Amino acid sequence: MGRRTAWWRVAVVGIVLGAVAGAPGSPGFAASASPSTSRLASQATLASPSTSAPPSSSASPSSSATASSYVFAEGAPSVTGAADTADAERLEPGTTYRSSLPSDGKVYYRLKLDGTSTVYVAATAVPPTDVAVTPTEGVRVSVQDADGRSCSAADTASIGAGRSPRPLTVWGARQLSPSRSLCQGAGTYYVVVERVLRTESLPGDWDLELAPVLEPRLRKADSTSAPEAWDSATPSPPTGAAVRVRGGGGFGSATALEQGVWRDDVWPGQTLFYEVPVDWGQQVYATADLSSSSGGGAGGGFVPGGVNLALYNPVRGLVDATSISYNGSQKSGALAALPPVGYDNRYAVSDRVNGMRFAGAYYVVVHLAARVGEEFGDGPFGLMLRVRVKGEATAGPGYAGQSEPSGIFQVGLLGRASGAAGEADSSDGDGGGGGGDAGMKLVAVGGIGAGTVVLVVLGVWTVVGRRRAAGV
Repeated sequence: MGRRTAWWRVAVVGIVLGAVAGAPGSPGFAASASPSTSRLASQATLASPSTSAPPSSSASPSSSATASSYVFAEGAPSVTGAADTADAERLEPGTTYRSSLPSDGKVYYRLKLDGTSTVYVAATAVPPTDVAVTPTEGVRVSVQDADGRSCSAADTASIGAGRSPRPLTVWGARQLSPSRSLCQGAGTYYVVVERVLRTESLPGDWDLELAPVLEPRLRKADSTSAPEAWDSATPSPPTGAAVRVRGGGGFGSATALEQGVWRDDVWPGQTLFYEVPVDWGQQVYATADLSSSSGGGAGGGFVPGGVNLALYNPVRGLVDATSISYNGSQKSGALAALPPVGYDNRYAVSDRVNGMRFAGAYYVVVHLAARVGEEFGDGPFGLMLRVRVKGEATAGPGYAGQSEPSGIFQVGLLGRASGAAGEADSSDGDGGGGGGDAGMKLVAVGGIGAGTVVLVVLGVWTVVGRRRAAGV
């Protein structure tokens, strides 16, 4: 009987600790949430001041001759890009891969797709931090069918005026659409990645991260035309006291932000990643302010394209970007006004509209050109981000299956945004309110759930103790 009592105590303590660990802000809670929402729940980490470190402190091992500052997805399997389709290795939607991109020639990867889902593949190419690059060189990706026909226009990204090595992300897609005839059937498809306009940079591989994503079809057919009108007025940036944060080093380690004002530090040559949950029917807006220089450098005091601010959607497709020249004085840049998240946006011609095609984590990415350090000192430079999420969340379109990875098009712990078959398409909350509202709702739900479990377990423990005292 004594051993039974000890067993009960160990079990109950384990359950209580598990419930507490499942509360928001704890590791257990983060592990059980979807990838795009787990970091959002841990608001204590976001709000606490953190000690910044230069880019090299968070760098992951690189396959190229020199290390990059990009942090690749943890545990990502390696895959080798083939020189032709015959040897192309297979990519599975929902898995993020690590590879490399040679100086010349195309590399191929293989997809095995059904005839009912849309598949996106994002490729992030990362030049070594200490190589010379030109403004026009970059990376291109496309998805092709077995006959070599492109399923969508090839997407290209280039270094830009800052002439600074930085992660370049492009996306390709096999999109199912009643208005298209190509690439609509099940079968073998290929992802094709290549360097473009390499004229002056040194030969050598660039690191590469590949993130294929599957979007299931809708349960019920929807409109196949883009919305004709939406509120295009530029919202006012949030004001108030800034909360100290530390930006992540890659898409997989992006720091979760809500609406509000956020303060960080950035070093020359560094790229910082943040993610913002945006639900169906909501608009996102962001500005970046770089502080004035406190030191001097050996150059002439002007860096074209010194700061790059970009927004990527949940599948890492570029939605909008702006480049800001820097002369040592404080500078500010802003994203353009963007439409509310809507499924029908995908039928628009403009990238700024068709990129806002699903709910989920949108990525705000800031890069400070390495040349800023040459002109104005090593830094760090103060960075202020102002993020606004405007509008009431609405019900999602209703998918007929699960996305891969699961939950990528959902916002909130219950997946209220899009929902797979059998899940409710309800939503609540106002993204346009003060900063922290959404996070407090998540914390409240998690806290109530954990508290209820603790009370129930303690009640059971009390009953067991009374039964023992009565000799039952």
